[in-house]
This record gives sequence, structure tokens and C-alpha cells, in this order.
Amino acid sequence: MKKASILFELILIIVLISIIYVIFLPKPNTNRLEELKNRITLYLKQVRYQALIDDKYDEEEALWHKRRWTMKFFRCRESVGGIYFSIYSEKNDTGQPNQKESLKDPLTNKYIYNNNYCKESLENSKYTLLTKNYDIKTVEISCNSTDSLGQISFGNDGRVYSKLSNFTNEQYAYEIKTPCKMKFIANNNKFIEVEISSKTGFVE
Repeated sequence: MKKASILFELILIIVLISIIYVIFLPKPNTNRLEELKNRITLYLKQVRYQALIDDKYDEEEALWHKRRWTMKFFRCRESVGGIYFSIYSEKNDTGQPNQKESLKDPLTNKYIYNNNYCKESLENSKYTLLTKNYDIKTVEISCNSTDSLGQISFGNDGRVYSKLSNFTNEQYAYEIKTPCKMKFIANNNKFIEVEISSKTGFVE
């Protein structure tokens, strides 16, 4: 009985040490990149679904297509540094989305939004801050048609766009014709890629 008790105690100690080790062991950057890939994939699927059920067509609004659901990447203020993104459907067509126009994270019920101050808040998802949370130094989008880091917009017909046209009657301008790759590069030069299919918007 005494030997069994000692063995049990040893097993319990080993289990406790293992748990503590897992909890407090610093996560390598590859794990953070894997987490980022999973989250970006989830967000892209969510915004695609949102676009499919939320038809933005308005025959009385010439630039209705500028209100498509979009994931867009931005740089933080120079004094702050870093990269962030927002997912939104803009209502005022200025190119500057606000919080209330943004989609909510299905897991946290927080807005998938931030601004160039790049600060965490109780209302916004912290996962939009790519540099702060994932050590990302840059984002490369193969289908980028903008002069910034880039964006992806989804239509309710499944089409995918690399930019929102500023001209009337150009609702199909900037539609991607080949798969679009998003590449997220960390400061240690490791990276992950997410691919969006043309025509369907499926995410891989």
C-alpha cells in the first residue's frame, strides 16, 4: 500500500509539473503563425458568408458596390508602428471604415476593427493587431490592386474583388480571375499563406 501511495504521488507530481510546463512555456513563433492562419481563415469564411446573405445592390445608389463586405489591411501610425486589419461594409463610401460598420467576431462578439492608433479595447478584437499579437512585419497579397497593403472584397454572387471601384457602373471592376494568396511574414521571416479562390471565394 505504501509503495502504491508513493507511486501515485510521483505520478501526480509529474502530471502537475507537465501542466505547469505547458502553461508557462513560451510559445514558439510557428505556433503563433498557425493560430493566425486559423483565425484569418475563419474571418475570411465569415466575411464571405456575410456577403452571400447581405446583398448590397441598390438601383438608386450608383456606387452601391463600394459597400461590399471587405477585409482590408492598414499600417498603424508611424509613432506606433505595425500592421492591423478591419472587416467592414462601409456606408459613407469615404474609404475610412468605422467601428459600427464592422463585422463582429463570432467567438468573442467583438468588432473586427481597429484604427491607426492600434490600441486594444474592450469592444474591438485584439486579433486585428497583427504585429502586436503575431509579430507580423508585413502582409503580401498577390492580387493587390491598391497602393496600400491590400484588401479583399466579397460580393453576394460569390465573386471576389481586389479593390472597390470609385466609378459608377463598374461593379465588376477588379474582380480577381486567378486564386489570390495572402502571405503573412513574421519578423523572423517565417510565414504562412492563405489562398482565396476566384469565382467562389472559397478559402484554403
